[in-house]
Amino acid sequence: MASTEPFFCNSKQTMHSSVLLVSLFFFSFFCSQVLTASIVTHLPGFHGPLPFHLETGYVPVDNEVQLFYYFIKSEGDPVTDPLLLWLTGGPGCSAFSGLALEVGPVKFRSVEYNGSLPTLVYHPFALTKASNMIFLDSHVGSGFSFSSTPEGYVDGDVTSSLRTYKFLRKWFIDHPEFLSNPLYVAGDSYAGKVVPIITHLISEGIESGDQPLVNLKGYLMGNPFTGEKIDLNARVPYAHNMGIISDELYMSTTQYCEEEDYEHPTSDMCAKKLQVVKKFFDEINTAHILEPKCPRTSPKPKDLGGERRFLKDEHGELITPPLAPPLKCRAYAHYLAYFWANSDVVREALHIQKGTIPEWIRCNDEQYAQDIPSNLKYQHRLTSRGYRALVFCGDHDLQVPHIGTQVWIRSLNFSIVDDWRSWSSRGKVAGYTRTYANNITFATLKGAGHTGPEYKPREGLAMVKRWLSYQPL
Repeated sequence: MASTEPFFCNSKQTMHSSVLLVSLFFFSFFCSQVLTASIVTHLPGFHGPLPFHLETGYVPVDNEVQLFYYFIKSEGDPVTDPLLLWLTGGPGCSAFSGLALEVGPVKFRSVEYNGSLPTLVYHPFALTKASNMIFLDSHVGSGFSFSSTPEGYVDGDVTSSLRTYKFLRKWFIDHPEFLSNPLYVAGDSYAGKVVPIITHLISEGIESGDQPLVNLKGYLMGNPFTGEKIDLNARVPYAHNMGIISDELYMSTTQYCEEEDYEHPTSDMCAKKLQVVKKFFDEINTAHILEPKCPRTSPKPKDLGGERRFLKDEHGELITPPLAPPLKCRAYAHYLAYFWANSDVVREALHIQKGTIPEWIRCNDEQYAQDIPSNLKYQHRLTSRGYRALVFCGDHDLQVPHIGTQVWIRSLNFSIVDDWRSWSSRGKVAGYTRTYANNITFATLKGAGHTGPEYKPREGLAMVKRWLSYQPL
């Protein structure tokens, strides 16, 4: 295992003259712990050497917390292409979801699991075609990120954002060649809640002169949760618009639910109407209303009946295997990921520290506090300071419907500079877009679900690539 140690904290160690220029504060802040990184040339289950540069590693962000990451260089021009820090939603879903299920350069081959190691194949429409990407297991307890003490697992919007900011600063110390690359913070679903907060922390650090100085340009969010009521309240009107609930049920629900607060009913009649609505929701796949409804493949710790999460039994067998969905389900890849990531040969290839995460599960929101009510003030500050924002939505998502996203964007009160129009990929309409002042672009991915590029990868790559290149969609 190759180890990268950018600082040598022994005073007897001879230091390069350039390091001597680093301020005492900068040195003392980062020198207390060592970063480790490993180059991965082969992945178990993938035929042949990887056709892209993959690095994995840990970055200590607190005394007890180590955040695990996957770094993939751009398959275009890594020297000049942007750098995206990609966070997966949940909260608490592993960055491997983004890498192997959504926007990264590998995908699982969906064949029935027979006990052997699942197979990975190359994904030609990964966002790594246009950018360098860091996939970060955040918050701690997700994926392979771990704490050496129980207290370290207590996390939330505020703490995880601060830890991610610490991670990024330390990562750049170890990778100074990327300091000049345009930097964007990106993520989807619940990650949309913290993406602007992390971006704001970076911008504040730049204004304060915190080292290292990075080339922050903005942020990207897909079907993002913001903390605003409209994120979830939009489900009822969206379901009506899509013909899931009737005119009569929609009208009576809006009549009895005050101020259209569908998540917190204020009367018995409102609650009764919402129970009927919920029955319709329970019949379908809310992540994509046209795809088959499948069992959840990511058991959460609270489902384990008091058993400690991430434990194997005395025989070494995994104790929380997910339910096997039908092979036709998109979620079958999530099922395969569980067995792949829990293979000893995979952990050795990824250089996972032994004994840190006895059992990998895809999503974990245990001990996570949703302690920031809304991120809109952060978005307003960022875009008012000139940072760019791309907000995109799969238009068949019932979990965080695009109509709610458009409502909170309008609430920022920025003028429209390019009104509603279609955008195309390969000569076909791929979605619709609108551009606002202060560099905010909104776009839909036609026919996509909750994690847009997972459903429409070619179109998702085209959208992000154009936006990163400052081209109109």
